[in-house]
Amino acid sequence: MAYGEHKYRVTVQWDGNKGTGTSGYRDYGREHTIRAGTKPEIAGSSDPAFRGDAARWNPEDLLVASASACHKLWYLHLCSDAGIAVLAYVDDAEGTMLDSPEQGRFKEIVLKPRVTIRAGDDIERAASLHHDAHRQCYIANSVNFPIRCDAQVQREPG
Repeated sequence: MAYGEHKYRVTVQWDGNKGTGTSGYRDYGREHTIRAGTKPEIAGSSDPAFRGDAARWNPEDLLVASASACHKLWYLHLCSDAGIAVLAYVDDAEGTMLDSPEQGRFKEIVLKPRVTIRAGDDIERAASLHHDAHRQCYIANSVNFPIRCDAQVQREPG
């Protein structure tokens, strides 16, 4: 593993100018395109509650996805190191955001991974590794609200 400082560069290009820019709150679109090197583009917008396009990713979706993916990547790494073979992993993560006139913010994210491990592997150890993954997760360590993990671990049939 390479320790030290890592930089991440993205370009966010606003695509919502309908001809008069931001001349009025209802006069512009919230659409944007997110790019990073040669990776596939991400079509973004704001949440539909804020006049956004529901068919596009919004920053809140991406934050919840980032927390979920970071936890998953650490969990898979730790299981691999522990000799536990993860065969399936699905997380139906959910974030709760509070919107107020003063300041909007996330209240929490709840990760809900459902994990299947190889028959015969240590299910208690597999469950406990979620706590270690949470402690290692760069995203969880970077936000000022709680990220909880309500994991379910099962062995493959047989």
